[in-house]
Amino acid sequence: MTTQAVPTAGHQDPMLRAEIGVIGGSGFYQFLTDTRSVPVSTPFGPPSDDVVVAEVEGRRVAFLARHGQGHRFPPHRVNYRANLWALRAVGVRQVLAPCAVGSLRSEHGPGTVVVPDQVVDRTWGRPHTLYDTEGPVVHVGFADPYCPRGRSTVLAASAESSVNTVDGGTLVVINGPRFSTRAESQWHQQAGWSVVGMTGMPEAAIARELALCFTTLALVTDHDAGVEGGPAVTHDEVLRVFARNIDALKSLLRRAIPRLPEATPDETADCPCRRALDGMTLPFTLPE
Repeated sequence: MTTQAVPTAGHQDPMLRAEIGVIGGSGFYQFLTDTRSVPVSTPFGPPSDDVVVAEVEGRRVAFLARHGQGHRFPPHRVNYRANLWALRAVGVRQVLAPCAVGSLRSEHGPGTVVVPDQVVDRTWGRPHTLYDTEGPVVHVGFADPYCPRGRSTVLAASAESSVNTVDGGTLVVINGPRFSTRAESQWHQQAGWSVVGMTGMPEAAIARELALCFTTLALVTDHDAGVEGGPAVTHDEVLRVFARNIDALKSLLRRAIPRLPEATPDETADCPCRRALDGMTLPFTLPE
């Protein structure tokens, strides 16, 4: 493995750049092989870990451990702004973001992968935007928080895999690091939401602020505490179930990656994520 520093504005060495990013959650620290480590500095401080770049199925992919090696950062302490900035700085324009979640529906059992199309943010105290400096005000549309092409690509890849995949649903993101009370869990269920996690926001919103395509793959590890009076979830249980399903999830990602559209100048016209900043004056220059 080699290491090379990358300036904030990006890097032009093709071996240290990637068009597709994967942000790994619990138990997902090793996804690529034969990698190059790329430390990136950002205006928002250091990311959770160095970006590592390698080739997967003929495509250049950058991986970033969301919680850092050894799971150093709890969900409310992850530097989401630096993580997404670092990925863009090495060329990433499409992000796949697996995460562990609890199910709010009895029919979505452990091992199910939900590909949500909506998100509800119940976090607090986290830096939620890149654009909190003096200068032009930036309001980014977020009505549809996930990339439609990324979602359709993952769902198409899942048809060739053994993963039980659910098309659509709402991910509610709580602050953590504690799990929900039964009353909170029942409230989320009664609202009609599908799964609950701790890392999906502001990650998805910051990706939109960087005009990145962003797709979440929510792996169910348990039924949340208020679902049919089930037992309270534990951290050990989450890690055990995630570990049992990690190979299937990696296989799904490897099927999806080569199907993602190539990042060419013309393809941006078809993707609303990539056009999220069109016509706006930004207070600073984004990495290319």
